Amino acid sequence: MRPDDLDARLIQLLTDEPQLPILECARRLGVARGTVTSRLARLQEKGVISAIVPQVDPAGFGYDLVAFCFVDIVQNVGHGPVTEKILAAIPEVTDLYTVTGDHDLHLRVVARNGTYLQDVLDRISHVPGVARTSSSLALRTHVQSRTLPLLHAVVDGAAPPQQY
Repeated sequence: MRPDDLDARLIQLLTDEPQLPILECARRLGVARGTVTSRLARLQEKGVISAIVPQVDPAGFGYDLVAFCFVDIVQNVGHGPVTEKILAAIPEVTDLYTVTGDHDLHLRVVARNGTYLQDVLDRISHVPGVARTSSSLALRTHVQSRTLPLLHAVVDGAAPPQQY
């Protein structure tokens, strides 16, 4: 699906103010309420947006230390069981990816301080199926979950067309 300008403006509006009611979105965009409702339904159905929720910042409740943990898994265990166990046992894991390269998983974790981070990393290393971990600290977050510039580039025709 290729979003258009109205889709982009609607997504931008709800990204900036996720609590806005449909009627207020329609008023600000200059379209009918039904248009906003149908656009949102289509964007969700096509997988362009997965949810409209506030962005929670763990630093706001004391988890201002961010680290990246690289995990090597026991190969005969598989990615699925290990990721399920990590997510079930360790709420400080905010993002988890299966990756290519030197490691199997890439996690973003948050903690209150260095001592707490060590505890989180120890808990990760004790998950069944985890063979080894390494980590690095984030000193500053410059940007996170950056998707709006890509959306606007697609709408404006600046992104390459979908031909593959």
